[in-house]
Amino acid sequence: MENPNPQLEHFKKLIGKKLDKTPSMAGNWLEGTLLEIEKGFIKVSYIITPAMCNPAIILHGGVASLMMDDVIGRGNYVAGSEYLMTSINLTVDFLSAAQIGEKVEVSAKLLRSGANLNHWEAVITKESGKLVAKASSNMIKTHIKLSELGF
Repeated sequence: MENPNPQLEHFKKLIGKKLDKTPSMAGNWLEGTLLEIEKGFIKVSYIITPAMCNPAIILHGGVASLMMDDVIGRGNYVAGSEYLMTSINLTVDFLSAAQIGEKVEVSAKLLRSGANLNHWEAVITKESGKLVAKASSNMIKTHIKLSELGF
């Protein structure tokens, strides 16, 4: 039997709810709704607001990057490490635009879990299925235990 994962169990209770009261203030600002979460996979939806847009009135690349980085971070949090892990890179490709009022989904999948490094891929898709952006990221284990942070 697999060891209980309190982080995953906590997040499973948030499925269908806004993620606006978490330790990630930037993620809270995005006001995503958790759609799915399992060990190694997470999906969050967002509605594009004017504050998320660039002067061309489309989703700002920095905000798209934030969405994917935050979703990867949340997914990594429930992946089972007792240590805090942090991004050491985020490589993003911007493939199409998202407009104000559109709903997008960000999903992230853990492709490789190692002793010190986890490799993730994420995508932003529109309801039509069109790809808005994709990213890959590596998360590295720090010396800080999650329990020391109160998690």
